[in-house]
Amino acid sequence: MKFERISVIVLDSVGIGALPDAHEFGDEGSHTLGHIGEHVPGMKLPNLAALGLGNIAPLSTIPAAESPLACYGKMAEVSVGKDTMTGHWELMGLKVEVPFQVYPDGFPAELIEKFEQLTGRKVIGNKPASGTEILDEYGEEQLRTGAWIVYTSADSVMQIAAHEDVIPLEELYRACEIAREITLNDPYVVGRIIARPYIGEPGAYARTPNRHDYALEPIGETVLDHIKDKGYDVISVGKINDIFTGQGIKESHPTKSNLDGIKTTIELLKRPFNGMLFTNLVDFDSLYGHRRDPEGYASCLEEFDQYLPELMQLTGDKDLLIITADHGNDPTWPGTDHTREYVPILIYNPLLANSSSSIGIRETFADLAATIAHNFEVAAPNIGKSFLELLNVKG
Repeated sequence: MKFERISVIVLDSVGIGALPDAHEFGDEGSHTLGHIGEHVPGMKLPNLAALGLGNIAPLSTIPAAESPLACYGKMAEVSVGKDTMTGHWELMGLKVEVPFQVYPDGFPAELIEKFEQLTGRKVIGNKPASGTEILDEYGEEQLRTGAWIVYTSADSVMQIAAHEDVIPLEELYRACEIAREITLNDPYVVGRIIARPYIGEPGAYARTPNRHDYALEPIGETVLDHIKDKGYDVISVGKINDIFTGQGIKESHPTKSNLDGIKTTIELLKRPFNGMLFTNLVDFDSLYGHRRDPEGYASCLEEFDQYLPELMQLTGDKDLLIITADHGNDPTWPGTDHTREYVPILIYNPLLANSSSSIGIRETFADLAATIAHNFEVAAPNIGKSFLELLNVKG
């Protein structure tokens, strides 16, 4: 059966257990969903459980469903990384074989000096740090001097923080564009530049929803390009447009939060379209995973679960609703980095009820891209195998 609409929702960082090569990343034993459940035994996700989330792997707070409403499985990452871009690109059919450059000691002095010259402001920070801790450490100095707060993480990312009352948003965004231009090529390639505006007073700083990502262009064409080129709709919600630098995207809807992204997705599902709706819900990762907050992460999962019935109700007989993730970020794990994990995948259609089954362990995230390509009859990615024929939808 060919579907007219495929809606993919990425629960950013919701991993479901360490990959076999996790030890190479220092992540052996990590398990985002499993460890959240152990730390928050009262977490309740009845709707995700009904779809079959607890059938994918043993989870203490999510029971296996006797008759799952969705097809279910988990997918392994074959790209060399565990970051947002690598995960999303592989979901859409690209294998990243050369890891993005990281800066565990901060950015080289020559790069910082060039950035200062081009932006007219000095840089403070320039080290790996948590986004909240760096504000506590340097926020007061920025208020006093007007310097940029620059920091990085275990990912290939340059984050530029600026108090909105000190540096206007437009100037911050322009500085990020400058940073993007000078880090496109060797020797200072950076995967993403992220604008991190914030407000508040010393001891009470808060990041605002005006974040903006400036990513490298995808290393090749994705299934998004192929379905768009064939005339289908490709609608993005959240930071998807930034991750793919607009490539293959026909219509973009930036969002301010998970709840905003969920509600935007719901509104888009209420209108007719023919093609793909692609949503990223980032708060799991940015607000709770990196900050090592299992209680907050659990609450965020419960919020999504509460809206899941409405998303399912808006999924018609000729639609697919696919819920997955892009990597792990175990909030109980040491440090603040992502974790190298399998990601869950749940595939829902109302005609699947009482006839759903496991699609097993998929060898690559790109099986999703292959399935989308198969459905819309466009060129298949170089990696990945379609699971479309396993869905057994009657109709």
